[in-house]
Amino acid sequence: MLNNQFIPEQRLPDPIFHIETDKIKPNPYQPRKNFDEEALKELANSIREFGILHPLVVTKIETPTEFGTSVEYQLISGERRLMAAKLAGLERVPAIIKKSPTERERLEMAIIENIQRENLNPIEIARAYAKLQDLFSLTQREVAVRVGKSREAVTNSMRLLNLPSEIQDAVSLGKINESQARLLLMVDDIKEQQDLFNNIMMNNLSVREIRSRIHLRKAQTNEPQTPQIDPETERIEEQLRELLGTKVKLQKEGQGGKLTINFYSNEELLSIIDKLAKEKESAKQTKEEILETPDPNKEFLM
Repeated sequence: MLNNQFIPEQRLPDPIFHIETDKIKPNPYQPRKNFDEEALKELANSIREFGILHPLVVTKIETPTEFGTSVEYQLISGERRLMAAKLAGLERVPAIIKKSPTERERLEMAIIENIQRENLNPIEIARAYAKLQDLFSLTQREVAVRVGKSREAVTNSMRLLNLPSEIQDAVSLGKINESQARLLLMVDDIKEQQDLFNNIMMNNLSVREIRSRIHLRKAQTNEPQTPQIDPETERIEEQLRELLGTKVKLQKEGQGGKLTINFYSNEELLSIIDKLAKEKESAKQTKEEILETPDPNKEFLM
């Protein structure tokens, strides 16, 4: 006879409820900003014929009123399906209700669910990562763990936000792809970057053609080779990038040097300052704890 303690507990599937569409409120942290009208109409036609195959995910919000309790639901993921269901004339939609005790957890769940479940474009994904990082003061490694991606994937994605808004819009609308956009990041000069972008748009340059033009341009201008970075400097830069979530360059000059921290908006600057202040406070607290800890090897004379 088997002992029950060795039988793994099976997790029951989440129950599905049918909720009125007018009681489901949009997700204020929805990463997706652009919804293709034609694609929505196609999805609405599919829903009319086959129904909604994958339930929406919502949280329940109860608000006390003078007449009792008002109940509504906030969308975590499935906004596109909800919009199409309304177009199809559905009064109710299948949904899974997630229990989320705190506002922070609800917010974090909303962002992560959208990253993992929705078909977001590269810029929407990058902005979702950045929002997750800024709102919860996370490192890029911590963001990667939460969304189930590698740190390199998160870092490369967020680098797209360093591009000018015109190029970001082109990526969002599918006018250029993510690989083409990454190559544009290799061009430091803003005017040259814009010229190359215009060339891509006019001539539909492939990734190979873009890479060739960048290498040719560097050879023509005799750009100096990037100096080798010693492992210690590279390690420090990596730690700072992880902490601050932005591009960092450390240049050593004798016993001194220069530290350059990039930011691209006032909000990002304030976020960097906040992270540095928190790190300073954490270091101070750690130092105090070390000083207060008695040394077991220390001998006391009586």
